[in-house]
Amino acid sequence: MNIKKISELSGVSADTIRYYERIGLIPPVKRRANGIRDFDEEDLRWIVFSRQMRNAGLSIESLVEYLTLFQVGEETVPARKEIIADQIIELKEKATELNTVIERLEFKLANYDNHMIPAENALRDFNKNRQQKIDSF
Repeated sequence: MNIKKISELSGVSADTIRYYERIGLIPPVKRRANGIRDFDEEDLRWIVFSRQMRNAGLSIESLVEYLTLFQVGEETVPARKEIIADQIIELKEKATELNTVIERLEFKLANYDNHMIPAENALRDFNKNRQQKIDSF
């Protein structure tokens, strides 16, 4: 398969596929005699796997480390599990932060008239007074 077809099948842009190959997120793709990449089903699985791990939030560096460990063999399973476990912890921390922000916004919306409007008016008045002081110089 050519890169256009593999891009359509994987949902990953051709530029990203080339990048993944260049940095080692996918193994080197076989090439035809004319130098054109010739993807197969295994290449597709690597691309999809890499994209899924990136979508799960793994950094490029973590994913390269994971794949390097994978290539070493079974003895690296604990280290690979640790990379995934660390990502889960990071995602849970982000989820907690997002939930806090959502709760704050929900409070502001539910109490908009009594909370936000007075706060906005005070801010507007403060800025207006500050601008008047600046203009008087």
